[in-house]
Amino acid sequence: MVPSTKLDSLKMQMEKAVQDAEALASEYKGKIRKLNPKELLSFLEKTQDQYLKREGAFLYAYLAYAANSLDEDAKQVADLARRMSSKIGQLLAFSEIELAQLVAARPELIKNPELAEYKHALEKAARTAPHMLSEELEQLIIQKDQFGINSWQQLHSDWLSTRMFEIEIEGELKQMPFTQIHALFEDSDRDVRKAAKSIIWTGLGKDQILWASAVRAIIGDHVETSKKRKWPSPRTQSLIDNDVDDETIDALINTVDNHTALYQKYLRLKAKIMKVPKLGEWDVVAPLPNMPEHSFTWNEARQIAFDTYQGFDPDLAEIVAEMFDKHRIDGDVREGKRQGAFCASWNAGKSAFILMSYNGKLGEVFTLVHENGHAVHDYLMTAKHKPINMDIGSCIAEVGSIFGELLLTDKLLAEAKTKDEKLEVLGRVLDEFGQTVFQVTARYFFEMDMYAAFERGEYLDGETISKYWVEGRDRMFGDAVEWLPESKWEWTFKGHYYIPRYRLYNYPYVFANLFVYALYRLYKEQGQDFVPKLRRLLSAGSTSSPRELADELGFDISKEDFWGLGMKQAEEFISQLEALLKD
Repeated sequence: MVPSTKLDSLKMQMEKAVQDAEALASEYKGKIRKLNPKELLSFLEKTQDQYLKREGAFLYAYLAYAANSLDEDAKQVADLARRMSSKIGQLLAFSEIELAQLVAARPELIKNPELAEYKHALEKAARTAPHMLSEELEQLIIQKDQFGINSWQQLHSDWLSTRMFEIEIEGELKQMPFTQIHALFEDSDRDVRKAAKSIIWTGLGKDQILWASAVRAIIGDHVETSKKRKWPSPRTQSLIDNDVDDETIDALINTVDNHTALYQKYLRLKAKIMKVPKLGEWDVVAPLPNMPEHSFTWNEARQIAFDTYQGFDPDLAEIVAEMFDKHRIDGDVREGKRQGAFCASWNAGKSAFILMSYNGKLGEVFTLVHENGHAVHDYLMTAKHKPINMDIGSCIAEVGSIFGELLLTDKLLAEAKTKDEKLEVLGRVLDEFGQTVFQVTARYFFEMDMYAAFERGEYLDGETISKYWVEGRDRMFGDAVEWLPESKWEWTFKGHYYIPRYRLYNYPYVFANLFVYALYRLYKEQGQDFVPKLRRLLSAGSTSSPRELADELGFDISKEDFWGLGMKQAEEFISQLEALLKD
C-alpha cells in the first residue's frame, strides 16, 4: 500500500499528492468548461491516476487510526492526512464545479461515444450542477469543515474508543472498553445483557450536553448548507449521493411503515420462545434461550466464511480466502480501536481491508461474512473500473454484504441437525432484519423529525433529542418491547449522526436489506442461473443507478409492490419459525 509507514515517508507522499493537485489545477483550472470530448476524457483519466497514486498513504493513515486511536504515531499521521486531504480538496474544488457546469451547458456530452465509459458519472455531475457554489465558497466550506463539523466525528470516535465501563459479571467487577461491553448486548445471560445496556446508556447520558451540542451543530450546519445549495429538503443531498430519487425512497419508507405489525408479530413470537410476557430491550437482539453455547475460534470462523461463499460461487470464495491469506482483516479486540466494523476499499490494490472486533460469538461470524461481502464487491468492482465508476452510494454498497448474510443463513439452516439449531439461525436472521429494516427506519424518522424541529425553531437539547428518538422508536416497535428509562440516550452512540456532510445516512441500510431480500427470493427461484446476475450487479460499480440495476432484473423499485417482495421473504422466515414452534 505504501513504501514505508514512517511518518516522514508518509508526509513526503502526501506532500507529493498536494504538488500533483497543484499541477493539475494549473493545467485545467478555468478551462474544463471549454474541453472537447477527447480533452475531457484525458482530464478524467488524469484525475483518476492522481487519486490512485495518493490513495495508499491516506488510506493507511485512516486505517492505522481506526485500528488504534491511542497510538501516538497513528494520531499524528491521521492528523497529517486530514490536513493534506483538506488542501487537496481545496485545490481541486474547481474541477467538480466546472465539470458540472460543462455537462449542464452541453448535455450532449453525456451520450458522446468517446465518453461512454463515464456516461453515468456525467449524468450524476449534471444532477449536482444546480447545487454547486462558486469555487471560492466551495473552498471556504472545505476549509471551515476541517476544523468545524469534521471535529465532531473525530471527537465521537475518540471518546467512545477510550471510554471504560465497569460491570459486574459472576460476582466480579470488570473494567471493559466500549467495544467489549457492547458485545454483551448479545450475551446468553439476560441479567448481563440488561446491565450492559443500562451501564452504557447511563454513562453516555451523563455526557448528553456534549452529544446534544454535536448533533445540534451538525444539523444546523446542514440546514444552512441546504439553503445555500438550494437543496429542496435536508434529504436532497443524500438522494444525490446515493443516486436515488424521492419516489423510490418514499415507496421504501411507506412499505416499512405499513409492515410494522409484521415485525411486532416476530417480537411477540420471540417473547414466547424466551418465556417472558414481553421482550425487554435487552432481549431484542439477544440469542434465544437454551440454545447450544457457541464459541467460534478465528480459524473456525474463517472456514465458515469461505464455505459460505464457496457454496454460491467458488470464485467469490477465493476472494474471501485471499482477504485472510494476505492479512487484510483485523479482528483483534483492544482498547482504542474504533467501534463497529467496516470494510475499506483499496482501489489501487484492487482489494479491501476489514476492521472489526471479533469476540467469537455467532453474531461476529455473521459480521465477518457481511464484511467479506463488501470485500467481494470491492474486488469485482475494482477489477473492471477506475475510481470515478466506483463511487457507489450506500444503497448498493450494502448489497453484497447482506446477500452474504443470507447465504450464511442458508448454509446454517441446511446444516442444522436439531430444532433448536434452526430456531437459533432463524432468530438471528430475523433479529438482524428487524434491526436493519425497522429500527433503522425509526432512526430515519428520528433524524427527519429533528430537522423539522430545528427549522421550527426548537432548541435541540438532550431531552428534546431523546423525545424524538423515543417517538421514532415507538412508531416501529409499538408496545411489543419494554424499554429502560435510560435507553432514551441510545442516540448518543450512533456514529451515523456525527458524520460530516453525510446526513440521512440511515435509509440506505433499509433499502439494501429489502432489496437483497427481494433478490434472495429470485435466487431461490432461479438457483445457479442467478449467480451471474448478482456478479454483474456487483461488478457494475456506479455505472448504473440502483433504479437501472433493478430494471435489468425486471424490478421497479419506485413501487411499493417491489419492496413488498422483501417483506414477503421476511414473512416466510417468520412462518418457518412458527412451524418449528408448533412441532
